[in-house]
Amino acid sequence: MENLMIPFSPRFIVLTICTVITVLLLGLAIADPRIVNLVFIPILLFGALTLLGIRDLLQKDHAVLRNYPISAHLRFLLEEIRPEMRQYFFESEKDGMPFSRDTRAVVYQRAKMVLDKRPFGTQENVYSDGYEWMQHSIAPKPRATEKFRITIGGPECTRPYSASVFNISAMSFGALSPNAVRALNAGAKKGGFAHDTGEGGVSPYHQENGGDLIWEIGSGYFGCRTRGGAFDPEAFARTATLDQIKMVELKVSQGAKPGHGGVLPAAKVSDEISRIRGVATGEDCISPAGHSAFSTPLEMMAFIGEMRRLSGGKPAGFKLCIGHRWEFLAICKAMLETGIYPDFIVVDGKEGGTGAAPLEFMDHLGMPMREGVNFVHNALVGLNIRDRIKIGASGKIATAFDIARAMALGADWCNSARGFMFALGCIQSLSCHTDRCPTGVTTQDPSRNRALVVPHKLERVYNYHHATLHALSELIAAAGLSHPDEIRPVHFSHRLTGTEVMSFARLYPELRPGELLEGTENPRFRDAWMMARADSFMPAR
Repeated sequence: MENLMIPFSPRFIVLTICTVITVLLLGLAIADPRIVNLVFIPILLFGALTLLGIRDLLQKDHAVLRNYPISAHLRFLLEEIRPEMRQYFFESEKDGMPFSRDTRAVVYQRAKMVLDKRPFGTQENVYSDGYEWMQHSIAPKPRATEKFRITIGGPECTRPYSASVFNISAMSFGALSPNAVRALNAGAKKGGFAHDTGEGGVSPYHQENGGDLIWEIGSGYFGCRTRGGAFDPEAFARTATLDQIKMVELKVSQGAKPGHGGVLPAAKVSDEISRIRGVATGEDCISPAGHSAFSTPLEMMAFIGEMRRLSGGKPAGFKLCIGHRWEFLAICKAMLETGIYPDFIVVDGKEGGTGAAPLEFMDHLGMPMREGVNFVHNALVGLNIRDRIKIGASGKIATAFDIARAMALGADWCNSARGFMFALGCIQSLSCHTDRCPTGVTTQDPSRNRALVVPHKLERVYNYHHATLHALSELIAAAGLSHPDEIRPVHFSHRLTGTEVMSFARLYPELRPGELLEGTENPRFRDAWMMARADSFMPAR
């Protein structure tokens, strides 16, 4: 008796109803052929649902479908549209990850050059743990009208580069669409700021509009590799000496997935990408986790020196997310031993990343940007070489406050990837890795990327950069400063608890010039410095 009632249980009732209706309609059509036209479509509809329910009962992949035939598909539908439902109907202004609706909105407004002000006071809970603010001066300075720039290039560099303090972070063609690359570079050209190519090579779309480029070389050596995947010095020199290339950057690791490498799936490796990257068409394009051109800190410094030589004396540096502290200090020891110094170091935070990464890597591996920037800054100060090397910061930077905070901790300039993606029209659909980007930013599908109109979007890229630097000039003027390079940790405060506040100067204590050379007792550096060795990335025992 119990088994007989199963079709009428709530779990199976939808299938039962569809089956009964299908049978009844078929019976009516057979009994009276004159009504066949009236019941034909309902028969098809309920018949299809009945067949779907039978399939659900018989399939073995989804237990929920076996227990709830037909009706469980509603669950999958709701799960599919859950992010969109949350974003459009339930998010508050301060909700939304990784970027809040408020942050995205201010980027859109600045890119469109529309009103970016907010009414009725802050929506931040200024008494919550972790709230941060910048301190203003009772004697503010007039707002600077100049575009803030810095010169990158040490004593060994014969062609230093005057860079904006705000630039486009590394995003490769292949990950980005052709039109996205075109618009970013054209906006950079108009605004006089730099565009990092990412590790995917210098594409024709990077070169089309003539904007300043930072050429990033990853472990795959795309654009300068042999058939076997090794570094090709001659191919590197041919591209690095192009006038449009202003700096060359060795990618050691990235924030989203440090130590992991990367794969551009075979489906996205078109003939075009194959030509640009120097890889086989229709095969997975693999960036190994580590480099084959060097294996020790000493060899790494020699490689950076060779990059500078082959580029014709342009600034050469490297990008990394800080992992083992002794490894970075080992690189520093190699600098001292070889006398070869990078012109710049870009510190990527683990909160950064435009591409896809395993959850464990994305959430729990690598040092956040703030700690990383401050660690690198202090290490260079402690070795008396800070004046030779500029520091860039990359990792969830979108607003002027983000820039100011990073510079207070030791950065000389900042890069943004997702901020400029928002300027292009990105809506944070989180579909970058699917090739189904709804705005044409991160897809190679021509029918999708055609939606991104380059002449229109380049203006938004330019506007976003311009308006963000304008906001930065207002912030530093309010703090009584004249230039972002005057920002110090003492200008920022962090709320630890509801009643306890601490200055960045106390949260991030600084080393004295030369302190590492003299022998420091700072726990952040002492043990790591003793473990570091110039001849190996392995710690000294």
